[in-house]
Amino acid sequence: MPIKVRQVTGRRELRKFLGLPERLNRSREGWVPPLRAEERRFLEPAKNPAFSYCDCTLVLAYRDGRAVGRIIGIVNRRYNELRNERTARFSHLECIEDQEVAHGLLGYVERWAAERGMNRVIGPMGFTDQDPEGFLVEGFGEETALASNQNPEYLVRLVEAAGYDKHADYVVYRIPVPEELPEFYRRISQRTLRRGIFTLLEFDRRRALKPFVRPILELMNETYGDLVGFSPLDDDEMDDLTRRYLPVIDPRFVKIVMAHGQPAGFIVGIPNLNEGLRRAKGRLLPLGWLKIVRAAKRARRLDLLLGGIKEEFRGRGIDVLLGSAMIRSAREAGFEYMDSHHELESNYRVRAEMERMGGRVYKRYRIFQRRL
Repeated sequence: MPIKVRQVTGRRELRKFLGLPERLNRSREGWVPPLRAEERRFLEPAKNPAFSYCDCTLVLAYRDGRAVGRIIGIVNRRYNELRNERTARFSHLECIEDQEVAHGLLGYVERWAAERGMNRVIGPMGFTDQDPEGFLVEGFGEETALASNQNPEYLVRLVEAAGYDKHADYVVYRIPVPEELPEFYRRISQRTLRRGIFTLLEFDRRRALKPFVRPILELMNETYGDLVGFSPLDDDEMDDLTRRYLPVIDPRFVKIVMAHGQPAGFIVGIPNLNEGLRRAKGRLLPLGWLKIVRAAKRARRLDLLLGGIKEEFRGRGIDVLLGSAMIRSAREAGFEYMDSHHELESNYRVRAEMERMGGRVYKRYRIFQRRL
């Protein structure tokens, strides 16, 4: 049967859009259901501040009356203005293993983007770089991390066959948590603190951490400017991120280095939540949240979510100071290894630090592109 591709209109089609990933992937080994409430929030203009500067279209593909694929097309006007580009994005691509379906979905977004004057489509990439980016191209079978795509292998083949090639790669390191902190780490950390310029802040309560959330996000704005797809967060987006992540952040795994009364560097980690999300089946209520909390206490992997160092303080030992503190807390909590999350393939400074910590690349994600 031929496919029909059309824009999502109305609540009934939105429910189909949100429910499609579970229907396609629930039997796939290792798949982690997303939080339904978070997925709905992501697509509600009243709750997602990115809608104030992004255009988007939600699309479903049907065959014989049954939904067989979905995609989102996005134009981030703020990003395009800052970079002087005319780039659109695709996100949330899910479909059966069928080239016609993939072509239909991507083709719809390409035409939609061209009508708005765009000359290129990249993806998968969401409204901002805080949303999942890139398809997994290496490391299938490894556990996913928060805010990461978990696509099947065939989806990469379908996208490539639709005329897309590599735009940028991210690598992910598996970093063992050592029994003892390496001597050179201890030595550099002590030397950095002895200079009297830097102070390491560690936390055991969210209440103590809360005043530092906004300064951390402001520093992220400052240090993430060169990342693929990044555009600075505004006040509403900072408030939104704080509301979303502060309740699930364990303050033990937030480290901040201060200089002259301001954050000079930071790193944030979170226990891997996969087991809890599977047990909760992506639902917080009535008891899903409890399953997630309990599973987090049993996790043996710490996922590093965010990190950054102010440019003027790079190369002065802050990275080692932050890494040493995180390793120490991870070891005390019983974690066996850490997941570095996405690091740009070309970010050799950070990659060298990961490898100095004993890390090895075990996953790779790719953002694709196609000229229109």
